[in-house]
Amino acid sequence: MKSNLLISICTAMSITISGAALAQTAAAGAIKIENAYTRATMPGQQVAGGFMKIENKGATDQLVSASSPAAGEVQLHEMAMEGNVMKMRQLKDIAVPAGGAVELKPGGLHLMFMNIKAPLAAGQTVPVKLKFAKAGEVEVKMPVNAMGAQGAGHGGAMKH
Repeated sequence: MKSNLLISICTAMSITISGAALAQTAAAGAIKIENAYTRATMPGQQVAGGFMKIENKGATDQLVSASSPAAGEVQLHEMAMEGNVMKMRQLKDIAVPAGGAVELKPGGLHLMFMNIKAPLAAGQTVPVKLKFAKAGEVEVKMPVNAMGAQGAGHGGAMKH
């Protein structure tokens, strides 16, 4: 039993470490983007989530939009519990606190790639332009992690 547990722990650690290795960092002004990634999609799948940590060394800012040539549209989304139901909704912006950070992760705030033009394959990168109210635009190349892989230390699959 102990050896199976050790193997499970080692496997989970290697997935987390390898996922973190496949993450992108970028910066513009006071804004720094860390651990940006998305996940591979199945043929015919029209949506995918985008995840990252946004650090802000300056005054309060807002992520106001995102775009990518890989998708017809990129929306800002939030998943939240309403009673016993998990609901997803589009946001007009995502606040980034002064001297703080906001995390876009499965099951919470995230980017939603809509009308994906071609399947996202593990090992590719997806160019994404993030627009902030104060810091302006940040270009990020999001690595595409394998389906089911835990990217950048975040676990769980996201369903839409």
